[in-house]
Amino acid sequence: MSIMEKGTLVKVCLSLIFAVGFIVFFVPVTAGIINFGNAVGMALFTFLFMLVIFWNKASELFRTNAVFRGISIFAAMLAIAFAVLAVIISANMAAAAGNTPPKGKTAVIVLGCKVKGEEPSLMLRKRIMAACEFLKNEPEAVCIASGGQGSDELISEAECIKRILEENGISSDRIILEDRSTSTDENIRFSKEIIMKNGLDGSVTIVTNTYHQLRASMIADKYGMETYAVSADTSLWLLPTYWLREIFGIIYQKLFL
Repeated sequence: MSIMEKGTLVKVCLSLIFAVGFIVFFVPVTAGIINFGNAVGMALFTFLFMLVIFWNKASELFRTNAVFRGISIFAAMLAIAFAVLAVIISANMAAAAGNTPPKGKTAVIVLGCKVKGEEPSLMLRKRIMAACEFLKNEPEAVCIASGGQGSDELISEAECIKRILEENGISSDRIILEDRSTSTDENIRFSKEIIMKNGLDGSVTIVTNTYHQLRASMIADKYGMETYAVSADTSLWLLPTYWLREIFGIIYQKLFL
């Protein structure tokens, strides 16, 4: 195989890889899920795909145009720095998700997520079922169902969490509603108020998706709370979008909040 043929094969392979990458981040859009994660993911893989397609022209510009060369080098350095940071953050996200609570009394905070009408979104249902399993195994645990009502939701996220927990055998006297919050920060801040008001002793356990645990624990630290994690799985077709969005969320949390 000649050098030219090898080069063509490499371009075809890279084009296919980048096209698949774009599709991975595009699939959630077909289900109405549009956020910073899939927007960045689609933009990144579109850029990489176009770079391969127009590689010869880009190479020529790199050789002959000093401004283009400088911008390219700077962009490459930023990309490498972000990739290294993303790996470090991802390792910490995985570690936070595995910070399981000790046995005994604990206040369980179930973080809210989108409610469609009166039914939980896929993400919220997974959180509720993870909480349900934990509560069945820990009969002394008290649950705080946390989440307000959005303009397009018929009931609050807290009420939705409570209903499904009850449907799955969790007694209503173990569930306290926190139905004012509109963000993860408020979920945790308002839940802390409930914990203090009701004199709930023992540890504090946050139930949310794996990718979300690190940022939730960072917010809890801000309010002087030491927390543990019960982590709900995330569907594989949604994981890249939410994982990438969360990386940016953690960076923003560290820098500005």
